[in-house]
Amino acid sequence: MPRRSPDAARRGTPADYLVVGLGNPGDEYARTRHNVGTDVIEILAKRHSAKLRKGKERAFVDEVRVGDLRVAMAIPQTYMNDSGDAVRLLAHRYGVATEQIIILHDELDLPVAALRIKEGGGLAGHNGLRSIKSHLHSDAFLRVRIGVGKPTSSAQGADHVLDRFSKRDRKEIDVTLELAADAVEAIVSDGVEAAMNRFN
Repeated sequence: MPRRSPDAARRGTPADYLVVGLGNPGDEYARTRHNVGTDVIEILAKRHSAKLRKGKERAFVDEVRVGDLRVAMAIPQTYMNDSGDAVRLLAHRYGVATEQIIILHDELDLPVAALRIKEGGGLAGHNGLRSIKSHLHSDAFLRVRIGVGKPTSSAQGADHVLDRFSKRDRKEIDVTLELAADAVEAIVSDGVEAAMNRFN
């Protein structure tokens, strides 16, 4: 199990993991490529009968048990580029170290519906991840990367992630979102290495 945040004990019993699904708030962004992370949190919430409620940390949040472990799950209500603000507040509330944070996010560098688990490392130009690293002063958080495919040109990147999937891609991505929820549960239950061996 990753080390605890050093001042966690002063805030009560810490969580074992914090799982955060990235996206933009508002109905206009629902089901877009950029919001696949929030879609996975909604799947996990349904599976574990969580009731996501808005908290002081600029996020909808609830806690569940996965096996014997306490898991907080959250959907920031900041825009993607400011995700780190909410993640920092959530990490403080739940007393988790950076290595205990699982970030679900869209990935341009993966084909549509591909799924990969990653432990720390580069940010691949993702503004949400960049914000999180800036606020946590570390890139050691875990990532569940969900492929949304590359746009035809780099200039179209912003429009691409704010678009919705085609009908064909939507069917594929819906399967992957369920697998991404499985991947989060595997990380929590079996550890990141076992989950990477299973899903990567």
